[in-house]
Amino acid sequence: MPSEQGVPSQRALTDRTLVVSGGSRGIGLAIAIGAARHGANVVLLAKTGEPHPKLPGTVHTAVAEVEAAGGKAVAVVGDVRKEDDVARAVSTAVEQFGGVDICINNASAIATDPTEQLSAKKFDLMMDINIRGTFLLTKACLPHLRESPNPHVLTLAPPLNMNPYWLGAHPAYTLSKYGMTLLSLGWAEEFRAEQGGPGIAFNCLWPETYIATSAVANMADGDKALQASRDPQIMADAAVEVLTRPARETTGQCFIDSEVLTSAGVDDLSRYGGGEHPTLDIFVDKAVDETVDKT
Repeated sequence: MPSEQGVPSQRALTDRTLVVSGGSRGIGLAIAIGAARHGANVVLLAKTGEPHPKLPGTVHTAVAEVEAAGGKAVAVVGDVRKEDDVARAVSTAVEQFGGVDICINNASAIATDPTEQLSAKKFDLMMDINIRGTFLLTKACLPHLRESPNPHVLTLAPPLNMNPYWLGAHPAYTLSKYGMTLLSLGWAEEFRAEQGGPGIAFNCLWPETYIATSAVANMADGDKALQASRDPQIMADAAVEVLTRPARETTGQCFIDSEVLTSAGVDDLSRYGGGEHPTLDIFVDKAVDETVDKT
């Protein structure tokens, strides 16, 4: 999709290298493809070396899609929870493309079962992928990010919404996602004091509405939910907008995709689908504009 109305239109990420966790499909893949359209190199770290019986795509098909969009890409089959696999993904980025400019913490697990029905296994999975995985990948990228002229870490996590509704809706999942957010905001402050380098930007990005991914399609009312969901391209376009901003001027923020694009001059979000009243996503209380209702 061509960029317009303030969204970067040139190959603004030419020769910049992204390391993306969980990029086989969905939002992570959309961001990788969006960056590739602007000239980026991409290293995709995901466990899906072989096709999943219920989900489309593998890390290898994702690489093919990134390359078809105009970028260069490498697949690393691995688990973001494992320190050795994460180190291998970062080493691959350095060996293949000369460094790391952008870290995308996309890998995430979700289980919204009530507390008494939530298994310890699911609890541990969310904490390990969402929090531990974000920590491991970011930590491994840091030495190389310092060498980049415009280093960014973008984490797919929500604003810290302390509305009691969200605290009580699914406490364990909320804990895991807010943990990702707190890490990002904490890193923004921890590394803000580093004056010698270009300054590393740490930000979060979250969708205003449901996004048409396999996770939504597999919901009980998946067909209906998909009709009220926006295309993952909205997250890709918002990510590219954030990642092309100067790192020193763009850190410690929790962005909502639609707000990023409207602030960049995009007036019409209907091209991303979802109908007249797309469903608001988890952790979003109210519409950013009057065209979105919580349903």
